[in-house]
Amino acid sequence: MSLVVTNIGELVTNDPESEILKDAAVVVDGDRIVWVGAASAAPAADLRLDADGAAVLPGFVDSHAHLIFAGDRAAEFGARMAGQPYTGGGIRTTVTATRAASDDELRRNARRLAGEALRQGTTTLEIKSGYGLTVDDETRSLRVAGELTEETTFLGAHVVPAEFEDRPDDYVDLVRGEMMDAVSAYAKWVDVFCERGAFDGDQARAILKAGAERGLGLRLHANQLGPGPGVRLAVELGAASADHCTHLDDADVEALAGSDTVATLLPGAEFSTRSPYPDARRLLDAGATVALATDCNPGSSYTSSMPFCIALAVREMGLTPTEAVTAATAGGAAALRRTDLGRISPGARADLIVLDAPSHLHLAYRPGVPLIRHVLQHGAPR
Repeated sequence: MSLVVTNIGELVTNDPESEILKDAAVVVDGDRIVWVGAASAAPAADLRLDADGAAVLPGFVDSHAHLIFAGDRAAEFGARMAGQPYTGGGIRTTVTATRAASDDELRRNARRLAGEALRQGTTTLEIKSGYGLTVDDETRSLRVAGELTEETTFLGAHVVPAEFEDRPDDYVDLVRGEMMDAVSAYAKWVDVFCERGAFDGDQARAILKAGAERGLGLRLHANQLGPGPGVRLAVELGAASADHCTHLDDADVEALAGSDTVATLLPGAEFSTRSPYPDARRLLDAGATVALATDCNPGSSYTSSMPFCIALAVREMGLTPTEAVTAATAGGAAALRRTDLGRISPGARADLIVLDAPSHLHLAYRPGVPLIRHVLQHGAPR
């Protein structure tokens, strides 16, 4: 069935030739966009959706989320808000709860969060493992993630689990050997938390190279808690994204700007940990590609809302509203190396959101307000 979305007051296409159109229409056939242009010239379609003068955007592409977990860390959040610094140490708390949960419990929680994200306009999610940290638990985590998205990421190198605390190199060997072999059929990407207290540059390099040898794409948690080798390692290895990028020196920025590695910024983490925000303005001005993502996880960024992250990026990170929307759509697509997402043009996947507002500016202008009126995912209303 074909569908025309018409009477669009403002259409954000992310197409360089026509980034924002007025009085526009979009025609969808199946799960693809087949026509974009003036509403008065739109071809006939089987079905019609009247946008009533509202803004229409590509669906948000959340390229960094940790949805496969059990348990709750509200007490940890409360302690941080009372002054306790964030160190990443609470990850092991979630590991214990996740290992004890059934597959159905993990599935229900992940579906709940994915549903939250969809209602807020996120039509594509990357989902990581990383709270099992055994061969069996990482494998089942990725199986569950694969029920929700094709963008699945193996994050066995999230932290060193308690049972390997005195043998971190043995755990690295497990991750890049037996564990990688078991999960590679269920993962598209491999990621490493390259930070103090987690994995150093040499360990991260070994794990990422093992993933690449098995055909997995590369991603990297980098430079969140302080300066480190993560960003330049991501660029050196041709990773699709370096995520967090909070603490960057000039060489880090230059490396990102001279590469196709996307700087994925996660302002929900800074909000939830009272940490400094990354300087998105500096990255864009240098020529780097920037993405926004939620980092949805139970410890450091328990939000599934891309509109919230857009508002934070505008208020705290130096982006204009238009730049923030681009980062949450086309930027996320680039971080996943997808050319069929994050844009509204013929041939793209028919993932659209209709705002309850006349302009995309309202996503930052009216923070915290539920502005998503309609969501089309794969061409179907959700």
